[in-house]
Amino acid sequence: MAGDAMILVDTPTTPTSTAAKLTVIITTSITPSAPSTELLSAILESFGIHCNELLGCNVTVVFDSYDKVVPRAQLKKGRVTAEQARDFSLYKENVKKLILEHYYGGEEATFSQTDAEAEYGCPFHEYSVPYTIMQSHDKKVTFIEPSIRLGFGLAVRSALRIIDTPYVWVQQHDWALVSDFPIRPLLKVMEDSETGPVPVKYVCLPAVRMLSYDESPFVQYYPALRALTSSLKRDFSPDPVAAPGDEKIPLTPLFFWHDKPHVASTAHYLSRIFPSRIAMLRGDFIEDKIGQRARDQMKEGHWEKWATWLYCPGGGKQVCLKHLHGRTFRGADEEAKRAAMHRKRNLEKREEVETSDVSESVSEDN
Repeated sequence: MAGDAMILVDTPTTPTSTAAKLTVIITTSITPSAPSTELLSAILESFGIHCNELLGCNVTVVFDSYDKVVPRAQLKKGRVTAEQARDFSLYKENVKKLILEHYYGGEEATFSQTDAEAEYGCPFHEYSVPYTIMQSHDKKVTFIEPSIRLGFGLAVRSALRIIDTPYVWVQQHDWALVSDFPIRPLLKVMEDSETGPVPVKYVCLPAVRMLSYDESPFVQYYPALRALTSSLKRDFSPDPVAAPGDEKIPLTPLFFWHDKPHVASTAHYLSRIFPSRIAMLRGDFIEDKIGQRARDQMKEGHWEKWATWLYCPGGGKQVCLKHLHGRTFRGADEEAKRAAMHRKRNLEKREEVETSDVSESVSEDN
């Protein structure tokens, strides 16, 4: 899974370049594979293979922390063992080395530190989480480290607040690209939509359960969503005078806001998902807190308020993402050992059954 991705730098000083328009946000937290960086190495490798321009964009990595050290881990609730806490400290250092190697190639980078707070909840109580922002001299790399767990929602918001590009690529640490993604023409489509009749504010990449989405019960069981899909689904052209055969961007309306990798307008994200401190509590996932509410509003005819789309190459039958199951993945070596032990146990069970069958057969003959 690990590997070095080829780096092709997209010069950020060029106004039309991807790097001038897009920042990559990577959220990561404690996993059973820590302190190994295999998950993030796989993500970067997939960028290099399927969307190389992402490696030329500024990157912000948010290390979401934990709440308590306990005898038995509950990662989703921010509870970790003492060993996992130690592994996470090593993991953060390993990730920093990995990112700096990919984005600076061994060149020296200097960092400045800023302290900030992630406020949340009722404004009458001072609920907040302190965090530090470490940013390189050229803003190419930023690391955010909260003192305790933020949760995915507040982790993304903390990154969005310091980003100065109009668009963001939001990347969880266990979703890898498995097919090419046309980021540059997509950004042109999103830019053009700012003054066009159909807004494109958010584009999610398809995973296996999202194939043929426009034909799925999530759409077809609801007349309003069927009608929107029929009228809005299309191949967008990044060039209004494109000739036949030029690249098109196939999009269909998406009636949900997913956390899995997506491209979105920075301003839209902040205003729509994080309009106030009570919009997202500590520990919340965006799709859990906002996703169903957004879908309900879309059913009532308010899709343009959200302007969410699904990239649907290959007629909606091509997968772009693979889930690496970060919550259970223990590293390639450990997974190989577990698989070998599983095969050994199955073989022993079959041998026991076969021995038992032979014994019964001998007994019957006697």
